[in-house]
Amino acid sequence: MPDIAGSYEIGLTLPEQVQALVEWIGAGRRLTQTGRLTLADARALVPLLGTGDRIDPVIGGRVFRTKSSQELSRLNLLVEWAKAAGLVRVVGGKLVLVKKNTKLLFEPERLRAVLFEAFAKIPPDAVVPSGWITSLVLPGFRETCAELRFQLGSGDWVPLEVLQSAVWADVAPRFVLDHLDAERLARLREITARDAAHVVALWRALGAVEADEGRVRLSGAVLHAVLAGRGGVESGEELFQLRVMLDDTDPQVWRRVLVPASIRLDQLHGVLQAALGWTDSHLHVFTVGEARYGWRDPDFDEDIAAEDTVRLADIAGLGTVIDYEYDFGDSWEHEILVEAGVSAEPGVVYPRCVDGAAACPPEDCGGTWGYRDLRETLADSGAADHEEMLDWLGIEDAGQFDPAAFDVDVANWRIAADWIRRDTRGRG
Repeated sequence: MPDIAGSYEIGLTLPEQVQALVEWIGAGRRLTQTGRLTLADARALVPLLGTGDRIDPVIGGRVFRTKSSQELSRLNLLVEWAKAAGLVRVVGGKLVLVKKNTKLLFEPERLRAVLFEAFAKIPPDAVVPSGWITSLVLPGFRETCAELRFQLGSGDWVPLEVLQSAVWADVAPRFVLDHLDAERLARLREITARDAAHVVALWRALGAVEADEGRVRLSGAVLHAVLAGRGGVESGEELFQLRVMLDDTDPQVWRRVLVPASIRLDQLHGVLQAALGWTDSHLHVFTVGEARYGWRDPDFDEDIAAEDTVRLADIAGLGTVIDYEYDFGDSWEHEILVEAGVSAEPGVVYPRCVDGAAACPPEDCGGTWGYRDLRETLADSGAADHEEMLDWLGIEDAGQFDPAAFDVDVANWRIAADWIRRDTRGRG
């Protein structure tokens, strides 16, 4: 079974394999009546691309002749991936270039992003070879891809086992499995986990995912390329520079972000959560004067207007102060000041964080008072609940928690990932 360390990279990287394939197609290549590469072309491509497919494999001293290019799973995947990405297409029984997209071959990061975006459009049997024991990933391929993207959308490192469990939890209820006994159900879950890991391994080979000791996260370069490729913010478009301060924190937690003036408040909420480091696990509300905006639940609070119908420019201008409360239990109060209006620069991805300081408090620590008590407890190794707080934070030593820590690159990583995550769930 493929691991997540990149076992699919053989000689050329996966993007280089796609580039070489497209260049080889050139003026066009004739396909078989079934729409496959001819066996002669396949025999030339396997060593050229370094796919690792075995032609005429020898098993037990016996030669098994390859009868069709369809038997070459890696090569078929590359062809179908290039088609899904709009790099090539079938016309009149020939595989030909899509000339308007050939410029992607000279833009490596953009090519990676386009291939990543196109992945869910690949025929599932090209990703999960039909010779494998069928898992739920094959009939639930698009759902699997969406769930993996969503889980990786925090921008943080995620254990592979967590991703596999999330895929099972999302995909399994879509099928009737009541007829399976415990042993067969366990086997189905095992091979579904195998195929989910296979998808992640392909993303790793693409360069869209990074791996570290059984954990994965989305690649920052691909994240930003994907975001930029979705239209994003046009050069010269009006931006608001916002200074966001979390009240009553020491050291002071604050961020400076640049967002489109036209951003919806629900999208701004996602940017704030990502830039600050919150996990979007609780309710929130924006307040400007007497007006309140948030996720509208009539059973909870009828005077809150729906935030997804309001844009920032509708309620704010230079000098406007907006109150933003997150988690009505811990009551984290933020002050958002519209510091300036600026123009978007060409080649820069927005929204983005440009400055800030101090780490976001842990979720559910009891608000500003609880956060202060937590830091005092961590600083005192003799405190009665010192070990309990270490366990609660999931650390072994108090030195692993740094209230002053802030990394603007990590903040932007999270913003880009969250933007894609919300788009995956139809919330962007």
